[in-house]
Amino acid sequence: MGEQNLVSRLQAKFGSKILDVQLDAIDPWVEVSAEGLPEVCQYLHDEPDLKFDYLSCISGVDYFEPDPKKAAKLIGKPRMEVVYHLWSVTHKSSLVLKVLLPRWKGEQEGSLPDVPSVAHIWRTADWHEREVYDLSGINFTGHPDLRRILCPEDWEGYPLRRDYQMPLEYHGIRCR
Repeated sequence: MGEQNLVSRLQAKFGSKILDVQLDAIDPWVEVSAEGLPEVCQYLHDEPDLKFDYLSCISGVDYFEPDPKKAAKLIGKPRMEVVYHLWSVTHKSSLVLKVLLPRWKGEQEGSLPDVPSVAHIWRTADWHEREVYDLSGINFTGHPDLRRILCPEDWEGYPLRRDYQMPLEYHGIRCR
């Protein structure tokens, strides 16, 4: 199935839950609303002629520039993106989904933005969602065991956020 056919099919089935499409990008992608993500993913996974049976990666991307001079060049307002790389082994096809989120829930600094978990659809999401949570500070609602996976449980902050400040020391060990 061609990319345009797939996008048309998704737009027809999910309407306003499909927010944007970029088929001319290096990795063509479809933007999905956070609330529509589980339903769209379940459909992509279950439909026999699509069968996106493998989630290879989930990435958290912080579009924020702390330097005011560089921030003026940033396209769009600061945000977080969650990027999902899906594969259909059966049909030898791939798809990239994106969910755009505010950097902070309710614009309240320190309040993590939410996106629904897809761990019940793809088992690999369990690890990937924990990693994105741990490093980028995105909360995956409905995740079966959302806790840090790479940083210690008492680590403060999210190291892949652009405004992260590395501590001088951690439990008496110099960090930088």
